[in-house]
Amino acid sequence: MEQAMFDRLLDSGPLGRMLGRAPWHPALRESREYFQGFDQDIPLDECEFTVLDTELTGMDHRRDEIVSIGAVRIRGMAIQPGANWYAVVRPSCLPKACTLIHRITPSEVEAAPELSDVLPEFADYLGQSLIVGHHVGMDAAFLNRACKRILGGPMANPCLDTMRLAQVYEEERWVSYYDRYNLRVSYNLTDLAAQYGLPSFPAHNALSDAMQAAYLFLFLVRKLRSGYVHTLKDLYDLGRSWRWYF
Repeated sequence: MEQAMFDRLLDSGPLGRMLGRAPWHPALRESREYFQGFDQDIPLDECEFTVLDTELTGMDHRRDEIVSIGAVRIRGMAIQPGANWYAVVRPSCLPKACTLIHRITPSEVEAAPELSDVLPEFADYLGQSLIVGHHVGMDAAFLNRACKRILGGPMANPCLDTMRLAQVYEEERWVSYYDRYNLRVSYNLTDLAAQYGLPSFPAHNALSDAMQAAYLFLFLVRKLRSGYVHTLKDLYDLGRSWRWYF
């Protein structure tokens, strides 16, 4: 049986209900079908990117929870003002350390919706865009765990990690200008923004961190290989930076 047919049975039939599986959210299903035959030779200017970040109660994706999600849209290799997405969600428990780091208070999360109420809207926002994030594997792990539980399946959108791109850029600089290479370079998002002279945004806020990563992404794409990165395949070949997270 073809995978697509099997998924449809799980989506709408008694088999899915018997297995306790949530119906696939339409946006996730459409993205999965779209990316199965995705053309990596598409020019970057024709791509749509969602730069995202999550704030968490902790780092264990099996136990900890999402507290907020922030996202910034890039089209035509430019940030789209007014197309941002942000939500605070209510976890089952908000540790004091979390409030100190993220500055999200107990009263904020008490008034916030649950993740199950927010995630469908975020899936619609994400659509068939490509995901960008700094150390994006962490964000993808938490989001995909939630998507499987609430929306019936994981995101199929390919993810690009700005931390990996920064590593590739620093390696490239070392090869070309060994006397300028910084052996003590930090790959922290805030430190990279300062090092490259990018606009600075408050740290540990999901939307601000997403905006910071968006500026970093655009900077790195324009700098890598002296600006000769024009397609998604160029980015993929550049240190094999693409990652899929399920």
